[in-house]
Amino acid sequence: MPTAGPTGPASNDEAGEAFVVFTPSGRRGTFPIGTPVLQAARALGVDIDSVCGGRGICGRCQVTLSEGSFTKFQVDSRAANLSDPARNELRYRDKRGLAPGRRLSCSTQLLGNAVIDVPETSQVHRQIVRKRAEVRAIEINPIHKLHYVEVRQPDMHEPSGDFRRLCESLREQWPDWGIADDVTCDLPVLGYLQKALREGDWKVTVCLREGRRVTGVWPGFKGKIYGLAVDIGSTTMSAHLCDLATGEVAASSGVMNPQIRFGEDLMSRVSYVMMNPGGEVELTKVVREAVNHLSSQVAQEAGIDVEDIVDLVFVGNPIMHHLMLGIDPTELGGAPFALAIDTAVNVHAGELGITLHPDARAYGLPCIAGHVGADTAAVILSEGPHHQDEMTLIVDVGTNAEIVLGNRQRLLAASSPTGPAFEGAQITCGQRAAPGAIERVRIDPETLEPRFKVIGVDVWSDEDGFQSEAWRTGVTGICGSGIIEVLAEMVLTGLLKTDGTIDGAMAARTPRIESDGRTFSYRLSPEVVITQTDVRAIQLAKAALYAGAALLMDKLGVETVDRIILAGAFGSHIDTKYAMILGMIPDCRLDKVWSVGNAAGTGARMALLNAEARREIERVVRRVEKVETAVEPKFQEHFIDAMALPHRTAPFPNLSAAVTLPERSDPAEAGSEGDGRRRRRRRGG
Repeated sequence: MPTAGPTGPASNDEAGEAFVVFTPSGRRGTFPIGTPVLQAARALGVDIDSVCGGRGICGRCQVTLSEGSFTKFQVDSRAANLSDPARNELRYRDKRGLAPGRRLSCSTQLLGNAVIDVPETSQVHRQIVRKRAEVRAIEINPIHKLHYVEVRQPDMHEPSGDFRRLCESLREQWPDWGIADDVTCDLPVLGYLQKALREGDWKVTVCLREGRRVTGVWPGFKGKIYGLAVDIGSTTMSAHLCDLATGEVAASSGVMNPQIRFGEDLMSRVSYVMMNPGGEVELTKVVREAVNHLSSQVAQEAGIDVEDIVDLVFVGNPIMHHLMLGIDPTELGGAPFALAIDTAVNVHAGELGITLHPDARAYGLPCIAGHVGADTAAVILSEGPHHQDEMTLIVDVGTNAEIVLGNRQRLLAASSPTGPAFEGAQITCGQRAAPGAIERVRIDPETLEPRFKVIGVDVWSDEDGFQSEAWRTGVTGICGSGIIEVLAEMVLTGLLKTDGTIDGAMAARTPRIESDGRTFSYRLSPEVVITQTDVRAIQLAKAALYAGAALLMDKLGVETVDRIILAGAFGSHIDTKYAMILGMIPDCRLDKVWSVGNAAGTGARMALLNAEARREIERVVRRVEKVETAVEPKFQEHFIDAMALPHRTAPFPNLSAAVTLPERSDPAEAGSEGDGRRRRRRRGG
């Protein structure tokens, strides 16, 4: 059996063992030298496909070695730490081909410490990227518009260039559209202008950018052009293909951010760049490849050519933003967290290595501060707190949580380092959202027996038909929303004390409480157990989230908020009541707390489809007050108080009206292991 340490190798190759970390799952362990990678993955519960019994025939178990120094894992991952290709791997490569860097995990042995990436195509239960396009009424006034014109043919007696006559026709035939007197174009347009005019018999469709720059010409009539709104999250990426004339979302797609193999969180990726010269080039390359992959996917789904996409809007946190632009993010890894640029970015898409229309543009929303990026600007644009009188708290829950508080008078923004625990990482049986993951949990307050719902299965575990449906996926782990719900239910039923310790005395009432050395765990199902370490990981993440919000409330001098908006793909799948029971967010009327899904993606679509939206957000971010939690002494005070469930001192009157909260543990015990004394909790109505 493998052994593993929480942060680094339990031993090294000098002791005849190798420490391996699998990404994106984060599963890790120590194995004897010579262990096949596939065998190590299976021992750790890593999701790798294989149907040929490890004979190197099916090719489904492909993996990639992530080379470099990984400070977070305390691993130097080198090519020499894997065995050379074996005969069956070479045979497969010759017959079917392997992409550069790919290895067959069944035929590759561990010779030393390694970080192994399992690509999506090699996973049995593939990640569900929940970043759909939210329904939103958006005023359509795009930067790019189409104009059909008939152009006067050249005349020996009145010599003039084709482009001059094209511009004259635009102004004559579209007099009320504000077309500038000094229309210009880029060199790529001139390269095919004459051919388009003659192929179209002097009738062409022109794409104008803001009424003054020709960015495309097509022979004859062309009815549609498209834009792409891309949200570059640190864990997942999404793209929405939009008809620029109607705003209709023609197709959407999402993928895991391929940078995960260089580090689960942002600081790990910055560390990778610091430790590996040229690492920023590699990180930029893979994220741009992912954008190109997304653009191809949505174009294919919509039945168009990628060259029909003339505009790209992208958002992301500061590190993703800088890497997309090809900027080394090292300065964002330490105080004073200086951005290279905080204003909006307008460049040719080709400059970013993105393959769209030859003259397509790329627009990046402005960043707000070193830890508060263009994605937060997009959330502000989407939810419009600057238009409201109500005091609004917006929390974009992710690997890093961005927090915005304010109204039309003032807006404050901060970032809290929640880490990847909410997404299933660093949790014993945790996994990202995929078929087989537990996503909903309820615990009976009398019997303490749980029931749960699994992604990909329509019925609950205690309902007829569950076993017959669940056999297809199995119960493979628990994802973020399931972790939130099981811990909240454990609080309500007394299995989990308010100081965050699993109550060992409850073993007298249920065999699901199991001794785990000096602590206890809760057996949710035969496959999934919740350990004390898991609880601590969530406590740390939720305390950082709450402390960030409390700090902003201090700065504004308010004790309550009027409404709370949970943004982000993960935020949209959290039950807001359970989030409050754990103390992830401050107290508020439950009917004033709601999820809005991928608000950053919605904001990106608004900027794509409305020129004024771009100008609006560029104005608004300049008056957002930035709060840096890392240098605020009060943040640590709030953090310590927020370690309790839901909080050490905050009364939560609105939540108490909806559920019966347990008695608070001795405040001095918060964060300790506790004494295991029995306290029986009862659920409220």
